[in-house]
Amino acid sequence: MLLAFNIRSLWNVGSLFRTCDAFGVEKLILAGYTATPPRREISKTALGAEETVPWEQHLDPTKAIAKLKKQGFTIVALEQARGAIDLKEYEPPSKVCLIVGHEVLGVPKELLKLCDAIVHIPMHGKKESLNVAVAAGIALHHLCSA
Repeated sequence: MLLAFNIRSLWNVGSLFRTCDAFGVEKLILAGYTATPPRREISKTALGAEETVPWEQHLDPTKAIAKLKKQGFTIVALEQARGAIDLKEYEPPSKVCLIVGHEVLGVPKELLKLCDAIVHIPMHGKKESLNVAVAAGIALHHLCSA
């Protein structure tokens, strides 16, 4: 599972659909004000994945997280935060939901408190972060390969 919270860019949303398709993600949860299909901008980068990847919308991500926890999912945020585990060191359980957040603000603290783990991608260059869709792809690759 992937939960995308408050993603501003419709092109990033489309890219998340395509990435979910690539890794066989069970469902994409679009939360907060993240846009939903049908939108031309989403379709442009999703290349049809918005029609094949199961998705649902939740305005309130806390309700979606509570539902996922009841279903046995471990909730993992991808965020640069104190105590975050290096993604390479994280060994995911079989049922995991990755949360990615706003392109600038990230995953808010109130959602981080609901997570079972927080992981980060180490940055070796001068920039502090990656594009949300790129970061989600890297994290999903690790979670699906472990």
